[in-house]
Amino acid sequence: MASCIVSFVDTEGIRHTVEVEAESLYEAAALAIRTFKQHQCEPGLITKLDVEIRSCITHTVTRKRIHEWLHGGAKSPREAVLKERLRELLEAPLEKAAVAENKN
Repeated sequence: MASCIVSFVDTEGIRHTVEVEAESLYEAAALAIRTFKQHQCEPGLITKLDVEIRSCITHTVTRKRIHEWLHGGAKSPREAVLKERLRELLEAPLEKAAVAENKN
């Protein structure tokens, strides 16, 4: 796992940032979206998310692209499990997701 900084700029020009531990770009983005939701600052569907992996690499991905990846085919059983877990994380009510995150 790597420490990742995920941020976006809202429609008022305010940058929102969260730090997450993740194994992939999409996992970092999904975990960040969940955290932003919990703090009532969820990014829009085409909002660009900047994902900085502590190795000084920054990736930018939209929520739409994350959605497409999560609902697309998996290249391996491991990726299928990861996508299912992240879909459940993003679709679950906030209370259930907090309990699930604490189990991991």
